[in-house]
Amino acid sequence: MVPPGAGQPETSSICTVADSSEDLRILVYSDNVQTREQVVRALGKRLHPDLPALTYVEVATGPMVLRRMDEGGIELAILDGEATPTGGMGIAKQLKDELDNCPPLVVLTGRPDDAWLASWSRAEAAVPHPIDPIVLGRTVLGLLRAPAL
Repeated sequence: MVPPGAGQPETSSICTVADSSEDLRILVYSDNVQTREQVVRALGKRLHPDLPALTYVEVATGPMVLRRMDEGGIELAILDGEATPTGGMGIAKQLKDELDNCPPLVVLTGRPDDAWLASWSRAEAAVPHPIDPIVLGRTVLGLLRAPAL
């Protein structure tokens, strides 16, 4: 017997997880729900026919990012550099310093000129606000297709 709600997204005030082991899991961090929604809408359900579908792990707090990333199973993380109180660039640096085999990280910056800050954080890519779906999609696709180092 399947329990009620099985296969449905798990939700709480700080995280949404859709359960599918075959999909590519993308962590999306921002304290702003609209920013998280923009990222999810920009990327859609599938970036390319050759890739599995995308599943999103939406996270609203810094500690939850660390917890979810530590649990593993995330193929790529998108971190909002404008999030408060914990910005995505600081989290990116912490993840790169503390996680073995950290997945690729994309930092959303306040403006294009802030890309150097994302470089400091050791994120693989930076995409400026406002989010351009084409730029974000190409960036994420390139990172998902890149061979692991």
